[in-house]
Amino acid sequence: MRKAQRFSWMILLNAFINRVQLTTDGHHAYLQAVDNAFDDDIDYAMLVKSYESSQEETLYSPARCTGSDKKRISGNPDPKNVSTSYVERQNLTMRMCMRRFSRLTNGFSKKVENHLSFVPALYVL
Repeated sequence: MRKAQRFSWMILLNAFINRVQLTTDGHHAYLQAVDNAFDDDIDYAMLVKSYESSQEETLYSPARCTGSDKKRISGNPDPKNVSTSYVERQNLTMRMCMRRFSRLTNGFSKKVENHLSFVPALYVL
């Protein structure tokens, strides 16, 4: 990461009163990205989930989660707050919002008034 980008992250981190805690899923690319961006300036944990299913089951439905493991990566993350639920919910909200633009989906705005009243919320989220 360039020094200017790292400097920008440090300005952002200094704006917080409390120390920042970050949780990611088990995707290994996050390890290098978080280390490059923050070094040891945040409390960082990974939530690694285990899944079980046969090939046929995963074709049309998600695999069944059989467990999860919370791993401390750096700093001192609070185990009670190690969760990916917040960002998963945000991703779902964004996907549902985008669906307002696609016909034949359950999120499509049938009335132009509903669509126009919701569009500004996309820029606030």
